[in-house]
Amino acid sequence: LTLSSVALAQTYSATYLPNNTPNITEEGQSGTNQCGSGHDQNSMCQNVYVNSLDDWCIFAPPQPGPGSAIKFTERIEVAWCTKDGHGTRLIPDGSITGAHFVQTPDYVQITGVGDLTKINIPAGDEGGELDPHGADGNGNPIGGLVFSSAFGSLAQMHEWTNFVDDTEFCIRACKDGPNAPALCQHIYDVMGCEWNMPGNYDAGSFDRCLGDTGEPMGVYGTSTFHQGDPSTPDAHPAPPTSSCTTTNTIANGLAASASVSNTSSVSGATITGGASATASGPTSVSEHISASANDVSSMSGSG
Repeated sequence: LTLSSVALAQTYSATYLPNNTPNITEEGQSGTNQCGSGHDQNSMCQNVYVNSLDDWCIFAPPQPGPGSAIKFTERIEVAWCTKDGHGTRLIPDGSITGAHFVQTPDYVQITGVGDLTKINIPAGDEGGELDPHGADGNGNPIGGLVFSSAFGSLAQMHEWTNFVDDTEFCIRACKDGPNAPALCQHIYDVMGCEWNMPGNYDAGSFDRCLGDTGEPMGVYGTSTFHQGDPSTPDAHPAPPTSSCTTTNTIANGLAASASVSNTSSVSGATITGGASATASGPTSVSEHISASANDVSSMSGSG
């Protein structure tokens, strides 16, 4: 199976920039894509950026607690960012203990480790995958958007994949093109960061590098692996990198003690979208989490 044969037709319903997004971009969205500037630790912004070593975001739960495991909250995650100015929540200083930014001709990615309980992921949570598709095409989280200025002017990255658990994270955003769906494949949701995005996950270092485009995850010559196959192949080797520069840390000035609100009413949680928009389903974060937990519980034991 060649790379071109797994590429999907590039048809997208819309293309946005942060300054022209509607309030919500998908029906059933719990947050918003109109995020403004600055930062707010109660923000329900669902716009993520992958720009540089010190300017990137990942998706994570809007509230703390055992019910906020990624499997319960994947539909309602919000943006947590390293840099002020995007209207999102900030990842508190000290949470990230290693981060590695790589730019290739076809995608940018950040891999790393840290104490991600500081961004509401429960201790011990094995995490999961977020992507723009989800089971129904609306994305996990619903309405989540990703932008990048790594290839020039800020642009929406229609294909992306983000894994996160309580200690490890990775996000890859693919430049629009015929190979983007394969290079940001989203079907390997139980395989984790290091299998999907081979790279540097070392703690204690922060670097930015240029890199070669890697092999598409799951594709091995003329065959394609699928979850559930009798044997699981090794991850592809991490592609070569060059022109690396390092820094001691990344910081935004937000102390961890100020990072998390325990309130159940979070700004932006109610769905609104102009005169024609109506809110349906749960309209508070706690209701969304409860509904998601019930959905997962009702599916346990099913095939």
